[in-house]
Amino acid sequence: MPVRLRSLAAATAITLAAVLTGCSGGSDEPADSSSDGHSHASEPDVSHIHGLGVNPGDGKLYVATHHGVIAVDDDGSSERVSDTADYMGFTVAGPDTFLGSGHPPEGSDEPANRGLIKSTDAGKTWKTLSLGGEVDFHALEQAHGTIYGYDSTHGLLRVSQDGKEWDERAELAALDIAVSPADPDTVLATTQDGIARSTDGGETFTDGAEPALAFLSWAGEDGKDALYGIGPDGSLHRSTDGGESWSETGTVPGGQPQALTAVTPDRVLAATAGGVYESTDGGRTFTEQLETSAG
Repeated sequence: MPVRLRSLAAATAITLAAVLTGCSGGSDEPADSSSDGHSHASEPDVSHIHGLGVNPGDGKLYVATHHGVIAVDDDGSSERVSDTADYMGFTVAGPDTFLGSGHPPEGSDEPANRGLIKSTDAGKTWKTLSLGGEVDFHALEQAHGTIYGYDSTHGLLRVSQDGKEWDERAELAALDIAVSPADPDTVLATTQDGIARSTDGGETFTDGAEPALAFLSWAGEDGKDALYGIGPDGSLHRSTDGGESWSETGTVPGGQPQALTAVTPDRVLAATAGGVYESTDGGRTFTEQLETSAG
């Protein structure tokens, strides 16, 4: 294996191990909150990010973090719209409609693992749809009218049509998943050995193959427009043949990656230890959208 790929594989293994042994360390503190559990600070502290998405309902960027969901306006201002729970496996499913998972805020009497949760008011309130107390999804995708979730608690892929009844698919140790927008049976997963591929809806996966990437995100409708992946060193890679081959487009600032979302074939959002960054030129250049307290 070439030296660069070997080092990337090792870094991916370290990143994967850190995630699989638990959620973020919790050393970060939430922004000032009132007794109702909601932040009223205009610029909340953010130190670990689990998911990114653009809400078609208002066009804003929403950031799922270790202490709540943050909405970011075009002018760069931000506010915490949710409680201070730890939101994992976050994805925007439609206008003002989000899916997530994770852990309740400190002091809550909810189970430690929230299963699949859903918000229909842009992250302000959430309800458990299924698997409460049983599962913590670290990755969620909605595609082809189906929810795909990586169950980090049991190390397997789950698939559901309605978010309530689930089919158990392959067991694997993964950090992220991505579903082809053209084919519901093509599912990719990032593992410590590289990208694992399924062509049967997640029933089975191939062994991991280079490049070694931490997070993946698909944009476009035909499955080949743009598939993006970010390496443990922040390098952004793009594939236009469904992940068969890759080219490096640029580097996301801020160090170790934490989340990736391709909004369109040219618009990419990435979170690193330094903040949330946006590219509108296919990953060649990036501008900061939200700074983290560690940045």
